[in-house]
Amino acid sequence: MTASAQRPARRGSNAWLLGLGCGLLAALAAPTAVLAGLLLAPALVAWLLDPTPARGIARPMLFCGLAGAVRPMLALWDGGHSMAASLELAGDLPTLGLAWAAQASAWLLGELAPLAVGLAQAARNRARIARLRAERARLEEEWGLKPPGPT
Repeated sequence: MTASAQRPARRGSNAWLLGLGCGLLAALAAPTAVLAGLLLAPALVAWLLDPTPARGIARPMLFCGLAGAVRPMLALWDGGHSMAASLELAGDLPTLGLAWAAQASAWLLGELAPLAVGLAQAARNRARIARLRAERARLEEEWGLKPPGPT
């Protein structure tokens, strides 16, 4: 058996490839990188601070932020793709506010959704318990059984 057949196939990280792509973007399209960095700042911070491997909060924030950043990016590319235009778009409060508000709503939804689902499941379980207790009481009465101790 050869040495390569004995070793299991190794799946390396593609982080270096992502870093290379970000470096190329920053070098070749600096105005786009600056605008994207400013518009997506909350999602990028969440990406760095989210300890879970799936990035359950950061991913929706990034997607909602990208949705809010499409129009400013198109305006940048149509307006000459200069650093001045990039900073002007990033400094426009309605533009920045829309992108950041979209990311904030994704964060809020990601934090509140598990709570809402838990409350709904608890309410459903309480209703089921009440229904089963009523059914048990009906059957005990119908069959003439003595009810057990406290339940």
